[in-house]
Parts: sequence; C-alpha cells; structure tokens
Amino acid sequence: MSNSPKATRGPRKKVFIGMSGGVDSSVSAALLVKAGYDVTGVFIKVWQPDRDISGLRCTWRDDRLDAMRVAALLGIPFITLDLESEYKKHVVDYMIEEYRRGRTPNPDVMCNKYVKFGGFFDWAMKKGADFVATGHYARTVKRTLDDGTITTDLVAGDDTNKDQSYFLWTLTQEQVSRTLFPVGDIEKPKVRELARSFGLPTAEKKDSQGLCFIGKIDVKEFLAHYIPKERGNVLDTHGAVIGSHDGSALFTIGERHGFIIDDRHKTPHDEPYYVVAKNIDDNTITVSNTKAANCGVNTPVKGSLRIKLADVNWVRGVVPENGMTYHARPRYRAELVDITVTQEKSNQIIVTFNEPQMTISPGQSLVIYDGAVCLGGGVIDSIV
Repeated sequence: MSNSPKATRGPRKKVFIGMSGGVDSSVSAALLVKAGYDVTGVFIKVWQPDRDISGLRCTWRDDRLDAMRVAALLGIPFITLDLESEYKKHVVDYMIEEYRRGRTPNPDVMCNKYVKFGGFFDWAMKKGADFVATGHYARTVKRTLDDGTITTDLVAGDDTNKDQSYFLWTLTQEQVSRTLFPVGDIEKPKVRELARSFGLPTAEKKDSQGLCFIGKIDVKEFLAHYIPKERGNVLDTHGAVIGSHDGSALFTIGERHGFIIDDRHKTPHDEPYYVVAKNIDDNTITVSNTKAANCGVNTPVKGSLRIKLADVNWVRGVVPENGMTYHARPRYRAELVDITVTQEKSNQIIVTFNEPQMTISPGQSLVIYDGAVCLGGGVIDSIV
C-alpha cells in the first residue's frame, strides 16, 4: 500500500504542497518534483500572539526562510498564504474556550480541519490544483468496494513512532482523494537520509514540537494570559483537601505537574500524583498516585466504559457497523483499545470500550481504526 509519489505520465498533475520549513515537508516537495509533478510550495502564515508570552519563541520568519530556500533549491514557485484569521478563530480561540469550559482540546486536529485541509485545501482547489500535499506521516489507498464504488482510505503511516493519522480523522472523501502524503510510507531516519541526498538545507533541522505552527509552548503560561488564575483546592480521591493549584481550567486529565501537595500529605515512598478529575464549578482538581483512578470533568472518579461523541466524521462517509469490534485511540500515542460503535436513533454515536478506560478526557479526539485504516472519529463529548 505504497503512498510515495509515482512518476507522472502525460500532462503533469498540479500539486500545491504545504511547506512548513521542516524536513518532512521539504523531502515531500523533493519527492514530488522527482516524480514529475508540477509543484508549487506554499508557506501558511498563521496568527502569532501580539504579547510577550514566556517560553514562546515565534519562529515563523525563520521557518518561512527555510521553506523558501528549499523551494529555490528545487526550482519550484513559492507562495505565502495568509490564513491568520482562520487559525486564530478555529485553533487559538477554540483551544482557549475549551480549556475555559474545563475540557481538554486537541488544537492540532482543528488546525488540520480548518487550516491545512480547510483554508489551504480550498484555496488550492480554486487555483486549479489536482492535489495538495503535506509532510504528514499518513497514507492514502484507493480501493474498489464490493458494489464497484471506488473509495480512498486514510491509512496509518508506516513509521508507527511518527504516525499522524490520529490528527487527520476529520478529512472527507473529497479531501483524502486529492491529498498526497509523500513520506507516509517512509520511516523518519530514511527521511533524514533523503534530505541529505537531495542536499536540502533543512536536513539536520530539529523536528518542531508543540502547538501546530506555533511550536512548543508552556500551555499554562499561554492560557494564563487569557484565563485568569484562581487559587483552588487539590483533593484526593476521598475528597480530602491535600494541596492547592492556580485554576482547574488550566489542567488536563493525566497531568502530573503544576499543582502543590502539602508537605504533611507527602511520604518518602509516594508515587507521582496525577490529575484524575476536575470540577470547574468548584475550581477543584482531584489527584491520585495510584494511576488506577480516573476521571473527567465534574464526574466521579472511576473508569469509563461508554462515551458519547460529538462532531463525528467518517472518512468513507459510512458509519462503522453496529456491534463490530474496532480499535480506537482516545488520545494521541495512546495504545489502541477494542471498542464497538453504536448509532442510536437520534444519530448519536456511542462508543463502548471492551475494558474500562482510565484516561478519558472530554474535548479530546477519539479516533477509530479498522486495522491500519482510519475510519474517522469524533470529539469526546461526555461519559455516559
């Protein structure tokens, strides 16, 4: 199920590739040029904070310069596309509001939905593109169904350590059928080797981390500029006050830093404490050092067996079969777990886990797979 670009025959297919200035998109562009596509590099300019936020270094100018250098080396046109308003509304504002509600958002999913496969994809199609391309570690595979219909599947990348299909579950058939992922079937070390062989100036550039386009940030520091801090209590799983924190909205389920446990509640043999629940109304967080308890917003501390999904999308446009066992990731890099999917009469999607889950966080994406094929997913709305 190879995803690498093949040499084109006849009229060259026109491809706009999102170039972030990183090694993955640089190699992707080089592979497309080598395969004979008519390639245009596009750097997407997004919103940057207009205030000084500790730990946040705005690198977009450097990244754009790196992307320009790669495009010049490859001899392809280069365009800067301003999607600042889309990013601010659908990624930054969304993230802040979700945290304010006590939920744990996934801004990278929204970045793909509204920026890369929203504004960029739509713009490229209007410009006459046959395809868009990105440096994501994912694959697309065309297949013919039993009824003769041709569909395009979104498939996990070959490099399991880098697979990014989790962040792409919002793609539609139109989008996935007109998208190329040139490094999707290549492992990361090989991508570095290819970058060196192409002589790309980004060959040794470190991978970007953190928030999509903005980079690695201290989330609490970032949010504190938009959500006022408010001192609250840290509770143990029995409801006793054992410490303090600066605002329950600033924490995510599973987090182990940023709150204070009173010295009188510590012992030399304590395991680290993890946030297992939070109550926005009371401004409390509940912690446990056993990892056995969870979890949610304003919910009892217990394992979750059934959840309700919101904003559901199925890549093939078809709801998975009721009662069939599939696999799902309730957060990025989580191990796949067995589930069943039920569509109720109200069209509400309910996911039932075969085993109770201890790290379910409303606001996160739950992404559903059939083998390596990403069927789609939704945002965890509530525990039922």
